[in-house]
Amino acid sequence: MTAAIDSRVLVINSGSSSLKFQLVSPEDGTVDAVGIVERVGLDMGSAKISAGEKDATFSGPVPDHKEAMRIVEQLFGEVGLSLQDDRITAVGHRVVQGGALFSTPVLIDDQVRDDIHDLGKLAPLHNYAAVDGIDGARALLPQVPHVAVFDTAFFTQLPEYSATYALNREFAERYEVRRYGAHGTSHHYVSALVAERLAAEGRDVSDLKQVVMHLGNGASASAVRGGRPLDTSMGLTPLEGLVMGTRTGDIDPSIYVHLHRQAGLSPEEVDTLLNKRSGMMGLCGMSDFRDIEDAIAAGDKVADLAMDVYVHRLRKYLGSYTFVLGGLDALAFTAGIGENAAIVRKRLLKGMEVFGIELDLEKNAERSKEVRVISTPTSKVTVMVVPTDEELSIARQATEVAAQHS
Repeated sequence: MTAAIDSRVLVINSGSSSLKFQLVSPEDGTVDAVGIVERVGLDMGSAKISAGEKDATFSGPVPDHKEAMRIVEQLFGEVGLSLQDDRITAVGHRVVQGGALFSTPVLIDDQVRDDIHDLGKLAPLHNYAAVDGIDGARALLPQVPHVAVFDTAFFTQLPEYSATYALNREFAERYEVRRYGAHGTSHHYVSALVAERLAAEGRDVSDLKQVVMHLGNGASASAVRGGRPLDTSMGLTPLEGLVMGTRTGDIDPSIYVHLHRQAGLSPEEVDTLLNKRSGMMGLCGMSDFRDIEDAIAAGDKVADLAMDVYVHRLRKYLGSYTFVLGGLDALAFTAGIGENAAIVRKRLLKGMEVFGIELDLEKNAERSKEVRVISTPTSKVTVMVVPTDEELSIARQATEVAAQHS
C-alpha cells in the first residue's frame, strides 16, 4: 500500500435503506468521522455523524442515496470538516455483488458503474443502492478516484467444485446461478490478520488451515487454506448458510413451494418470511444476542432452544469445513456476535477437546477490542477473536487502486 502519511479515504457503504460512511486514514486506521444516514427512501429519514468530540444530526426526507450523500456533505460541514479536504485521496465504495466479473477492487468509470448496476439482478436490494451512492459521491467529489470494493471478490477464488451448484447446467449458466458468497472483505481481512499473527510467533502459515466465522446480524463462515478460500456458507444470496438474526440460513428449498401451496403465500411473501421474519427473530422474538443471553439467564426455554439451534448450525459448518481443509490450525471469530457473545463461543466449543480444541474459559469471558487468543496454550487449534475492520480494509484497497492510476 502506498499512502501519504496524512491521507484520508472516504468509505461509503450504501445499504438497501441506509448509507454508512467513515473518513479513515489508510495508514494507521485513525477515524476522523463516522456516521450513518438511515431510512433512505422512506417517509422520514435521519442521519448522524461523530467527529472526535463533535456530533451533528439530521432529520427530514431522504428520498434516495444521492440525497443521502448531499446530507453527508452537510453533516461534514456542521462538525468542521469538508468533503473538499485535500487529504481525501480516494473514495472507497462497498459493493455487495461483483458476480464473476469483478475479482479485485476496481477504479470506477462509467462502464464499471453500469456493470455494477447490471449485477443488481443478483443483489437487487444492495447493488442498485450502491450505484445511487456512487453517483451521488462522484457528483460531490469528481476530482477524487472512486474505487469499488466487492464483498464477493475474495470468493471468486473458490474452486469450481465449491462454487458450482448441482443445478441443471443450462439454467445455472443462463441465469448465473453459482455460489458468490458475501462478507468477503471481512473474511479476507480476518484470515490475513490471523496468518500474520501466527507468522509473528514463528508458525509456518504457508498452508495454514483456518475457519473464519463472521457472526453478526448477517452471518457466514469460510474455510481458508494458505490464504485462499475453499468454501463459504453464503451462496447465490446471503440467505444460505448459518442461522442469522432474521434469516433462516440453510433450508429445504421445497419449503418455498410448501408455504406457497399450503399457506397461500406469494413468492415475495415467502422471500420476506425467510429473510426478514425468521432466524433468531422468528425462533424467539429477539435478534440482539444481549437480549437473548439475558432471557436465557432468566430461564426462557424458547430463547435457550433458539441458541441451541444457532450453535448446532455453527458446529455443522465447523466440522464439515475441518474435513474440507484436511485439518484445522486456527478458528477465528469476528463481527458483533463473534467478537462479543462469549456464550456462543462457549457452547460451540464445549466438548471439542477430543478434536484438539481447548477453550480457555477465562479468556473467552474477557471483553476487548484487541486481537486475542482464547484457546489454552496446549490447544492444538488456535482459537482467536479478531475484531474485523471492513472500512479500513476498503480504505487500503481503494488507496492501492488509486495509486496505480495516479
